[in-house]
Amino acid sequence: MSTNAAPIVMAPPPGRRPLSTWEFWGRLLVVPYIVVFIVFVLYPVGYGLWLARHPQSYVKLFEDPVFFRTLINTIVFLVVAVNLKMVIALGLSGFFVQSRWWIKIIALIFILPWAVPSIPTILSVRFMLNPEWGVINTTIFKLTQLDGPNWLNDPTLALSLSMLMHIWKSLPFWTLIFVAGRLAIPGEQYEAASVDGATRWQKFRFITWPSMMSLYLTSTILSMIWTLGDFNSVYLLTGGGPADLTHVLATLGIRYLRLDQLELAMASIVVAMPLVLPLVWVMMKRLSK
Repeated sequence: MSTNAAPIVMAPPPGRRPLSTWEFWGRLLVVPYIVVFIVFVLYPVGYGLWLARHPQSYVKLFEDPVFFRTLINTIVFLVVAVNLKMVIALGLSGFFVQSRWWIKIIALIFILPWAVPSIPTILSVRFMLNPEWGVINTTIFKLTQLDGPNWLNDPTLALSLSMLMHIWKSLPFWTLIFVAGRLAIPGEQYEAASVDGATRWQKFRFITWPSMMSLYLTSTILSMIWTLGDFNSVYLLTGGGPADLTHVLATLGIRYLRLDQLELAMASIVVAMPLVLPLVWVMMKRLSK
């Protein structure tokens, strides 16, 4: 008895399906963005890291007394300006969340500093602070018959004004973020608290803050990351002066570029990574939850 087994026919490996017209044009249109990313992001970053590869650059950087003053200024800027800005934004969000017609008009005016470009607004404030013909000192002289102070000639006062400028420019954005967070809280919770006789502070403590705490912390971390790269608030107002005493890490590189020290300029940017990377890591961990 013999059995003839049917031959096993192996199916040919599936070939690559030809691209459809939409897929072809979709991939083709992505190519310019990839080229721009490589040319304007990857190449400058890689070239900067390559220039900052020499250990001698960091030795010279750490020996420069301006660098340590800049590092202290950056930490003070982050701790004071960011936290003060967030606390004020959280408080103002409770004001702007009210539905009254005149509050809407104030909100429109309030958002203008964030919407207007930085260069004309900050430079206009710098002109106003001019000790000789600035409108602020001129007004002080007319009212008190005294000469106004030289606002930008004192390092502490100049750095404080830079922080106020940063707060003034970015405060509307974070206030809007917190207004959106407040609007997401169900109104029934406040109504139940009012029935129970809760005060405004109790409503904020037991309803508003627990609901917005995660948003507040995430926004604070994100603001710190953005503030580390805030170039305009300091450079346009003080230029790093007087005597390079108000520089932050975002503006220190320009000082070295003016001195034709490109390696130190790149090294000053690289040393900011220990401040940026932990904030980015904490930010991503919070967002992943």
